[in-house]
Amino acid sequence: MFDVIIAGCGPTGAMLAAELRLHDVRVLVLEKEPEPVSFVRIVSLHIRSLELMAMRGLLDRILERGRQRPVGGIFAAIPKPAPEGLDSAHAYLLGIPQPVINHLLEEHAIELGAQVRSGCAVAGFEQDGEGVTVELADGERLRSRYLVGCDGARSTVRKLLGVGFPGEPSLTDTLMGEMELGVPQEEIAAKVTEIGDTNKRFSLRPFGEGVYSVVVPAAEVDEDRAEPPTLEDFKQQLRAIAGTDFGVHSPRWLSRFGDATRLAERYRVGRVLLAGDAAHIHPPTGGQGLNLGVQDAVNLGWKLAAQIRGWAPETLLDTYHTERHPVAADVLDNTRAQMELHSTEPGPQAVRRLLTELMDFDEVNRYLIEKITAIGIRYDFGAGPDLLGRRLRDIDLKQGHLYDQLHRGRGLVLDRTERLTVEGWSDRVDLIADPTAALDVPAVLLRPDGHVAWIGEHQQDLNDHFSRWFGKPAN
Repeated sequence: MFDVIIAGCGPTGAMLAAELRLHDVRVLVLEKEPEPVSFVRIVSLHIRSLELMAMRGLLDRILERGRQRPVGGIFAAIPKPAPEGLDSAHAYLLGIPQPVINHLLEEHAIELGAQVRSGCAVAGFEQDGEGVTVELADGERLRSRYLVGCDGARSTVRKLLGVGFPGEPSLTDTLMGEMELGVPQEEIAAKVTEIGDTNKRFSLRPFGEGVYSVVVPAAEVDEDRAEPPTLEDFKQQLRAIAGTDFGVHSPRWLSRFGDATRLAERYRVGRVLLAGDAAHIHPPTGGQGLNLGVQDAVNLGWKLAAQIRGWAPETLLDTYHTERHPVAADVLDNTRAQMELHSTEPGPQAVRRLLTELMDFDEVNRYLIEKITAIGIRYDFGAGPDLLGRRLRDIDLKQGHLYDQLHRGRGLVLDRTERLTVEGWSDRVDLIADPTAALDVPAVLLRPDGHVAWIGEHQQDLNDHFSRWFGKPAN
């Protein structure tokens, strides 16, 4: 008997497993693939994801394996520098090979005590009032209190659950891969400059040691995508768009992606929940997909753990849907907008030129960067100061950095008044009394995901918010 079975050991599933293990929840992760993926695709960790890694003590080991780059130019690839003074101690992007981030997060979950079984696919499940019986493809049956589908865009869990996945199918496909080119770099650069002005879905970027990342529009939409494209597919499309295939050869990996945009109608049905690509899919423009899934996991983890440990307020687990579903809807909308701005048609190109001018205004540029990197998110916790519902940046404390105090995934009261207490909730919430903390308010209550759940200075008011987020006090 497990507390939680997670289908899928990608970044979302692995992060969720680790979050649950911080609260001693018995976790089994089922990964249908018997071996890790062999191709090396570079993904970008955005500011908010980097902050979450810092909160869990993971950032240093991840930084060692990635490459930092400026955060500008990520909205629709419009080349504008990032605004100065972004509200984060980690105001950069981190390019990192996807197999590496997958491995690091899985390793972290296993270190915390999660069990991971590869080559195990979920074939069916039944839920009742006490738990979920999960059937594997080989006929084995497992029992858990909850099941979470983190099994990707074609999620078996979502389909078996019968949750609607409305949205738009792919209207365009794009080929993406890494391969060597057989022509001089000067010729490549000239063609990229010539074509890139009008075709934003075409790029050849050096990847080191003669290898290039190649992105080119596909000839047609392939809804199946069960088989990757061939090198000949790339050659044909390069010749059609650039007039040359650049002598491409020796591919490392080849893939295609569409611009399908879909959002699950519900993130929870009873004891079964959805997260990551199982709950939402969208085009990769802006690089938000992996980040959105990891952030889902951190939002869900402590709430599901609270439910299992028996101290969750009645509606706490439902706030996973009410908070994260609108965030995903906003990501879907901004990727729709970005894809329109990639169009070569005169109308979208005119809008792109206008937006390029508008982004010269700091407020516009800042708003779009904060949206894409998720540091602009504000959950609706009711009326209050603007900081309420937002995440708090990694400020300096007498004890060091704020995020270093969140490694255990617990709540935290940061008190400048030195008058508050966490008595009754000390098994779930930590207290730091620091009159020197760089806060403009007397005290804050942080949830385990770093969002500000209360601002004030009076103990009774704080106790009311403890009850709202962390349940009844311990006896």
